[in-house]
Parts: sequence; C-alpha cells; structure tokens
Amino acid sequence: MAKVSIIGAGMTGSTTAHWLAEKEIADIVLVDIVEGMPQGKALDLQEAMPIIGKDVKIVGSNGYDETAGSDIIVITAGLPRKPGMSREDLLAKNADIVTSVVKETVQRSPDAIFIILTNPLDTMSYLTMKVGNLPPERVIGQAGILDSARMRAFVAMETGVSVENINCYVLGGHGDSMVPLTRHSNIAGVPLRDYIPADRLEAIVQRTRKGGGEIVSLLKTGSAFYAPSAAIVQMVEAILKDKHLIVPCAAYMQGEYGLSDIFFGVPTMLGRKGVEKIIEYDLDEEEMAALKKSAEAVRKSTELLKEMGKI
Repeated sequence: MAKVSIIGAGMTGSTTAHWLAEKEIADIVLVDIVEGMPQGKALDLQEAMPIIGKDVKIVGSNGYDETAGSDIIVITAGLPRKPGMSREDLLAKNADIVTSVVKETVQRSPDAIFIILTNPLDTMSYLTMKVGNLPPERVIGQAGILDSARMRAFVAMETGVSVENINCYVLGGHGDSMVPLTRHSNIAGVPLRDYIPADRLEAIVQRTRKGGGEIVSLLKTGSAFYAPSAAIVQMVEAILKDKHLIVPCAAYMQGEYGLSDIFFGVPTMLGRKGVEKIIEYDLDEEEMAALKKSAEAVRKSTELLKEMGKI
C-alpha cells in the first residue's frame, strides 16, 4: 500500500488522517513535536479501523524516521492564524518550520510528492521547492480546491441547488486577492451570472475571499480544518490513483497566464507524477487584471522571504 506522511498532527493534520483512513488507499504516519500527541491520535484512529472495516496502518511519531519511503508528504505544520493576524504575519516563523520539515523529509523520501498547507500557502510552496531542490511538478499547494469548495457551498446555500450540480473555479493566491471566476463557474452548465442576481453573486464572491477569516473569527482559537483536510485528501487520492483530475491548486508558474517563478492558484491536472499540466482558461481583461493583482501580492511575499535570507 502507498504511504502518506502528515507533518503536523493538529486539527488539520489529524482530520486529514481521518478522511484518508476512510479511503483505505494509504498507510499513514502522523508526525508532531508534541510528545505523545501524534501517537495518541494515531492509536485512537487505528482502533476505529475495525469499526469502519478498513485495513490501514496508522503510526504516530515525534521524529521523522517513520516517514521513510513516503509517496506523499503533507505539510500542515506551522502556527495557525489568530484573529487579526494576516497570513504574511506568519511568514518568518512558518518559513523556519517548513524549512526544517522539508530537510528532514526529503532525505528520507527523495521521490515523494509534497502537498503544502502551511500559510502563507503560495510562498511556503515556493520555499519547499527551493529548500528541497525539488522538480516543480512534485510540489503542490492546497488552496484552490478549498476556496472553490467554499464558493460552491455558498452558491448552494443561496440557490438551494445540490452541491453536485455546482462548479466553481477560484484562481489566484490564497488570500484576500483570490479571483473567483463567476463567468466560468456554473450551475449544471448555466453560468452563475445568469442564475444569481449580480448583487447576490458579488456577496458570494466577497464571502469566498474572506472564507478563512470568517471561520477564524467564529472559532476564536484556531482556524478551519474540516474542509482544508478534505481538500488535501482529494489531492492525495488523485495522485495515488493517477486520476488526471483537474482541480485548482497552487503550482509553479513557468509562463502560464503570463506568470513566472511564483506558486499560484491555477487549474492543474493531478496524477502520479504530481502536477501533470496547468490548464489555461481564456480570461477577459477584467479577470486577467484581477489575476495579475493577486500575483503581485504573492510575488511580494516571495520576495520578502528572499530578503529575509530564507531562500
């Protein structure tokens, strides 16, 4: 069976393990610096397997040796956003954490594909590629699936239509400058712009942009974990099953959409090699301007990382 190691066994990491174990597609290693915590969560989850009838091995560890030979490394480790804190506030501290994790895991799993969730997401994906000296197709940031799922949920709430009929595409950096594509998004083939009044659609776009912050302010201690972890598992499954699934992810740009040398949220095809290709939508002037603005925000964060001497 394939092997997936999840670094960071907090709410997001452990919930990722939970969703993943139910799929029965990989053995799981949970790693965290808190003594006993990953071991306890892993054992608890292992004891649930007879109840749901899944033969999956789940191990918890405070070190990295258990991760050796992983097919996929998921990095959720890092400080969560607190109310009033921007993603960029987290930059320096989380850069140190991610650098350490990448160095430890790459030497034990040199062929692994890395899925990054630590914020600021796009910048941490770039850092992972550089620190690990990894080919770009083997580093993917999880953001677009989550942002698109949030938009789909809000559209379903607004219209009463099944989420299965709703297709939404959110591109750009994972943050307030993300670009929900209302022209390309649809309900059973009908463009959202033709289905939902303009003012209601704009409210959905704004709520999507602030989706993470809305949950942070409600929880008061911590950030979202159910939807982000479900999104990671969709990516893991697409990779391990070589599905060639097209979903929005943060990928390394090499000229697509006129962008280069940053990780950025775009439609990507995921398969056993990681990112197989980037799909380019035909964007109008307004959409392209919003995308460029979002890219500028991501580039600033990446440049800041370079100025700090982190890469």
